[in-house]
Amino acid sequence: MKKYNPTTPSRRHYTAVSYKQLLQGDKKRVKALTKKVTKHAGRNNQGRITMRHQGGGNKNVYRIIDFKQNKADIPGKVEAIQYDPYRTAFIALICYADGERRYILAPQGLHVGARVTRSEQAPFEVGNRTVLKRIPVGTFVHNIEMFPGKGGQIARSAGSSVQILAHDSGYTHLKMPSGEIRKVMSDGYASIGQVSNIEHNLVVIGKSGRARAMGVRPTVRGSVMNPRDHKYGGGEGRTQRGTKRPKDKWGNITGGRKTRKKKKWSNTLIMKRRK
Repeated sequence: MKKYNPTTPSRRHYTAVSYKQLLQGDKKRVKALTKKVTKHAGRNNQGRITMRHQGGGNKNVYRIIDFKQNKADIPGKVEAIQYDPYRTAFIALICYADGERRYILAPQGLHVGARVTRSEQAPFEVGNRTVLKRIPVGTFVHNIEMFPGKGGQIARSAGSSVQILAHDSGYTHLKMPSGEIRKVMSDGYASIGQVSNIEHNLVVIGKSGRARAMGVRPTVRGSVMNPRDHKYGGGEGRTQRGTKRPKDKWGNITGGRKTRKKKKWSNTLIMKRRK
C-alpha cells in the first residue's frame, strides 16, 4: 500500500495500491483482446436514471477476460501482469503453446514467466485450473463454475477466495468469504489460489475528485429531498424520517425484511446462511 505526504488536506489520508509488480513484463494491452463499452450513466433505454450516483469518469477500454479457460491440456506462459480499469483484481496475459493470447484473472503470487494450464490432471499450483472433485479439502480456489462449462462466476473480485470443505454425492461444499456454505457441482472447474490485489479493500479514496474520476457522482440523503423525490423527504429543517417503516425511494419496505425469494431454486444448495 502506498501512502502520500499531506501536501494538501485531501492528500493527508490518501492511499493507493502499489503497482510495482505490474512493471515486469509487457505493459501494453493487446488490442485484439479489448473492446469499447458504451457508458450509460445509470440510465435505461428510455433515458431515465435507474441506478443513481453514476456518470462522468475517465474513459476506459474493456479487456476481454477468459473466465472459461477452455484451452484444455495446452500449457501457457505468463507474459505480463496488468491493471484492468473495469475490475478490482489484476489480470494476467497468457501466451499459450499454440500462439494464442488470452487474459485471465491473476491470482496472488503469479509472476511473469510462470506456467499455467487447464487440465483434469493439472498439478495443484497457483494459477492452474482443474475440476473441483480433484482438489484437496482445505484448498483455496477462485473463479469457480456454478454450472460445468458456463465459466467462472464465484470469487472473481480482488482478494477473494473460497475454501473447499468436502466432496459428497457429486457436489462440492464451499465456504464463501461471507461465511455462507453452499454446494456446487463437482464437475465444474476452479482455479487454484486467491485473487490478486488483496490490499484493494484498504484503499482510502481521500478526496471527492478521485471518486468523480471513477465515475461516482455525489450521494444525497433522502431526508433532505422534497417529498416528491423521496419517501423520507419534506419537513422543516433537520427532521426525522416521517414514516413508520424504513422504505426505499419507491416505497418498498427495507428495514429488517429479507429480500431473497422464499421459493428460489438454489435454496436447497445453501447449507448454512451467512451471519
